[in-house]
Amino acid sequence: MKKAMKLVSILLIVLIMVSLVTPVFAAEGQTAVQDPSKYTGAGSTVQTTKLDNLGQNIIKVVTTIGSIASVIVLVVLGIKYMMGSAEEKAEYKKTLMPYVIGAVFVFAASTIASVIFNFANTV
Repeated sequence: MKKAMKLVSILLIVLIMVSLVTPVFAAEGQTAVQDPSKYTGAGSTVQTTKLDNLGQNIIKVVTTIGSIASVIVLVVLGIKYMMGSAEEKAEYKKTLMPYVIGAVFVFAASTIASVIFNFANTV
């Protein structure tokens, strides 16, 4: 339980750090500090389509790998549970709850990453 709380705390801290990122304004060829309130966006030619595609591909790969790993672990636990003795079944029941929590974190992490990526693209 303590490990799960530490993991949740770390995930929340990372989420807060990502959500509080502030934009950085820079002007090409100038060494002086820029005033962000005077930034008009004129001359901005940044192409983000490649970055968008890369981010979407990474999210898809993470989601796919997490889903495959979750299914494989569930199948292995199910087979061991069916074939095990009464004592082994009790042990597998104990490992089932951390598995469920881990699977929820895997799917939630990919969903949160998708939401953050889509939010960052709209800003």
